[in-house]
Amino acid sequence: MLVPISEIKVNAGRRKADPEGVQELVDSISKVGLLNPITIDREHTLIAGLHRLEAAKLLGWTEIECNVSSLEGLLAELAEVDENVVRKGLSAVEYSDLLLRRKEIYEALHPETKNGGDQKSEKIRTSKCRSDSMKSFVQDTAEKLGVGRRTVERQIQTAKNLTTEAKDIIRDTGTKITKKDALKLSRLEPEQQRDAASQLAAGEIKSMGEYHPAPAEEPQPPEPPMPPSVPYTLGDKHYASIEESVADLKNPNKDCSYNPDTLLADIDGFVDTFHKNFAWYNDPFCTVVFPDISLVQFDFVRQRFTTITSAIEDLLNLMERNMNK
Repeated sequence: MLVPISEIKVNAGRRKADPEGVQELVDSISKVGLLNPITIDREHTLIAGLHRLEAAKLLGWTEIECNVSSLEGLLAELAEVDENVVRKGLSAVEYSDLLLRRKEIYEALHPETKNGGDQKSEKIRTSKCRSDSMKSFVQDTAEKLGVGRRTVERQIQTAKNLTTEAKDIIRDTGTKITKKDALKLSRLEPEQQRDAASQLAAGEIKSMGEYHPAPAEEPQPPEPPMPPSVPYTLGDKHYASIEESVADLKNPNKDCSYNPDTLLADIDGFVDTFHKNFAWYNDPFCTVVFPDISLVQFDFVRQRFTTITSAIEDLLNLMERNMNK
């Protein structure tokens, strides 16, 4: 039936028509006419034939011949996906996303196929049920596209594992990427996907075979804890010359006994030196052997460290007992 073009609706989000493909149809239709009507549903929503519809608009037609399908809802969308997935010029990302959407629709219409369709257990095989003859999504799609089942499975894996960010980088920049490279990209960690997609988009690499993930940053040793505010002061003695300073150090009668300030300063300096020296054991030069340490050796290290903490605790207890309260 002839339907006014102004009444035909196109679903939002549908892939836009390829201008070159539309122009080819304009040339063809102007010579031989519209050989295959477009397909719409009973609400005049387009199911198949977007390029033919756009060509008709360019030719100035106000009406176009249509097949009105009784398909509705998911069945109509499945038919729309099937038309698009066989189109030429689909990018690898568009192709895999279409197959993923086809899988969602197909399994929503045929939930009994989710576990493999005709690959049933012996118990189900012996029963008379509709799913015995229902093909799995992978088998149905592979037969319709004329490809192997493994090819379909790889495309689904690509669509599921590619991050939205990586897809947007490729889509927004119009980056050309093969299905093989898209699969390789999907197998990377999200951060690496973004990095690789950006390099592909910028032309820094031509294919995923040229991509080399940046080496992981070496773990940095933890910063020593911030010292508390210093509760001690030291004398502000100055010497007129180096000779006077050396003479003071050599003075055998000099009073070198501790007072609270000098004792705390000494302990404070010892703790700073300990932290600086201890940080070495967090260096990759040391940590690289951690996996090879035996349980016996680990227990030995634990015991040695315990002697440090015990000595510190003993000193603190002694100090506390002798404090003037």
